[in-house]
Amino acid sequence: DALDKANAVLTNDNATQEEVDEAYDNLQAAIDGLIEVKQVDKSLLEAMVNRVLGLEEDKYIASSWQAMLPVLETAQEVLANNNATQAEVDKAYDALIRAYLDLRVKPNKDILSGLINKANGLNAASYSAKTWAVVENEVIKAQEVLEDPEASEAEVKAAKKALTKALEGLEPVKAGDTTANAIKTGDSSSVGIFIGLSVLSILGLRIFKKRKYFFK
Repeated sequence: DALDKANAVLTNDNATQEEVDEAYDNLQAAIDGLIEVKQVDKSLLEAMVNRVLGLEEDKYIASSWQAMLPVLETAQEVLANNNATQAEVDKAYDALIRAYLDLRVKPNKDILSGLINKANGLNAASYSAKTWAVVENEVIKAQEVLEDPEASEAEVKAAKKALTKALEGLEPVKAGDTTANAIKTGDSSSVGIFIGLSVLSILGLRIFKKRKYFFK
C-alpha cells in the first residue's frame, strides 16, 4: 500500500513537496517494518527421518522401538509442514536423534544358549555337590536372561561370564574314597570272623557228641 502511494506521488507531476515527503516517510516506515523471512533448512531432519525409516524393526528390542515411533511420527509431520519454523525443525531433529540413539539392538544369545545346553548335558553325579549347586544356580539365571526379550547386551554378557566360570569350577568326584573302602574292609573282616567262629562251634559240637557216645 505504501509502495503504491509512493509510485502515485512519483508519477504525479503536480505533487507537492509535502506529499512527496509523506510518501517517502510512509514507504521508509513500511520498509523498516519488514520482517526478514529466512528459508527453513530441513535437510538434516529429512536425512534423519530417512535413516530411521531404513532400519529393520526385528533387530531392536521392542520397548525401545515402540518408544521411537511417536518421535518419528512427529518428525515426519514437521517435515511435511510448509509453515514449520526453523526452531520446530531443530526440535524435531534433536528429539529424533535422541530416540535413535536410545534404540537397543537385540543381543546375540547363541553362545549363552550353547552354554546352557552344555550344562544340562552334564551328569550331576560326576561332580561334587558344592560345585554342581553353583552351576545349577547359574543355569537358572542364564535361562531367565535367554528367555527375556528385553535383556540387554550387558546382561547377556554377564550371564555368559557367570555360567562359564561355574562350569570351569566344576570338581569331578574323586574315585576310591578311602573312608568308604575302610568301612567295606571292616565289614568283610567281621563276616570272616563270624564264619570262622561258626565253623569252630560246629566242630566242637561234633567232638562233644563223639566223646559222649564213646563213654557210653
